[in-house]
Amino acid sequence: MTVPLLSVEGIAKSFPGVKALDGVSFDVRPGTVHALCGENGAGKSTLMKIINGIYQPDAGTIRVRGDEVQIKNPIDARARGIAMIAQELNYVPEMTIAENFFLGRLPEKAGRVDWSFIRKQATHILREEGLDYSPNRRLSSLTVSEIQMLEILRAVYHSADVLIMDEPTSAIAHREVESLFRKIRALRAQGKSIIYISHKMDEVFELADDITVLRDGTVVKSQRATEIDLNGVIAQMVGRDLDHLQYPKERVEVGKTMFKATGLSRDKMFADIDLEIKAGEIVGLAGLIGAGRSEVVRSVFGLDPLDEGTVEVDGTPIKVTNTKKAIDAGVAMLSEDRRLVGIIPQLSIKKNATLATLKKVVYGGRTHRRAEESLVREYFDKMRVKAPSTETRIETLSGGNQQKVLLARWMIANPKVMLLDEPTRGIDIGAKFEIYKIMTELARQGCAILMISSELPELIGMCDRIYVMSAGRLTGELKPDHYDQETILKYAMNEIEVA
Repeated sequence: MTVPLLSVEGIAKSFPGVKALDGVSFDVRPGTVHALCGENGAGKSTLMKIINGIYQPDAGTIRVRGDEVQIKNPIDARARGIAMIAQELNYVPEMTIAENFFLGRLPEKAGRVDWSFIRKQATHILREEGLDYSPNRRLSSLTVSEIQMLEILRAVYHSADVLIMDEPTSAIAHREVESLFRKIRALRAQGKSIIYISHKMDEVFELADDITVLRDGTVVKSQRATEIDLNGVIAQMVGRDLDHLQYPKERVEVGKTMFKATGLSRDKMFADIDLEIKAGEIVGLAGLIGAGRSEVVRSVFGLDPLDEGTVEVDGTPIKVTNTKKAIDAGVAMLSEDRRLVGIIPQLSIKKNATLATLKKVVYGGRTHRRAEESLVREYFDKMRVKAPSTETRIETLSGGNQQKVLLARWMIANPKVMLLDEPTRGIDIGAKFEIYKIMTELARQGCAILMISSELPELIGMCDRIYVMSAGRLTGELKPDHYDQETILKYAMNEIEVA
């Protein structure tokens, strides 16, 4: 019988008020892709952090190639052949691409860091992947999706025997996904094992040899991928079939133009962008990595400056020079990077949720706690946030639950225009469905919604119209009778001549 490359047996882990894992056991066979599925808060990321040495288990054992080990930290994990690409990217913005590739394992020569070797190897890795980046380029100049792709390349380059991928495609585009899948298959053919965490069920069934489903910190079942189908996995994850309810989009009455942008331009980022969204509309913004989608909404929200162009909200021109002016005008934004431009980790759920609407709970020089609790509790329950209470620090929540709190923050603000940049990134099927319903409810109330998503089925399923960008410019505006993935991709690659 083949010895598993990695085994976890009876793993348990608790945090204040929460039992995250309770007796989790499963085996990872050599040369396989082992998918780990479950809703946000099921314990997937906690388990992977234990395997990677970030957390220590309260009980249970880990075996590598049959030998019991204690993994003290990520460096110890790497020494045992385990590498991890985390869902929430942790990087040093001022570090170069070359430095990032060798972070934690800088090669030395004659007692000094061998910078020449580092730059040469980084250049080789980039060229091999067809990426036209300078190895001296700083991470701060890259998008989240670009940084995530580089994190994947770094882990693959160092060739671990067990590679943990936690939502690796959550912020990369179609072409990069295909490249990643080729790498995964090549690693599997070399006898490496990949633990693959994804809420995208099409990816799970395309790649996985084995599937383990977690629910509420326990293993529901481990099985061969050939022994179960999509509906079976969903039933194990959430206890109900959501397949037929995947995109609960409703056609609502469309009102007046609520948001209009004309001639938006920013040097080397985007140019001549015209957008219009009516009250009640959900409008998509599609494009490949580097198309400029996030840069446009960041400028509209006042995070980055605009060089040219005008913005109108509800018929009134506004000059968005900072985020306060945008919020005062009725514009809200959910960022693609919730850790960098979203949550304040040390604050509670309650404080994070009311951050944009303090005037509703702070008056007379003090915070009215009863009013604050009542206001937040309504959305805490509506969004089904998994946490002991609203006083729980937001940094202890799963990524999906953090996203729910951020969405609640803006719902409390009752915006006229909602800018959603990858709103379901890293979110499980059940939570996605809840967010889709909230988007539909906001549209019904007359909110104008602009949604950026790298998941084309999501745009097709939820949007009334879709704008497409390529290389910083709009290349098309598509209506439902032109919706299909192939057409959107052709516009995104600027392969269709626009009349």
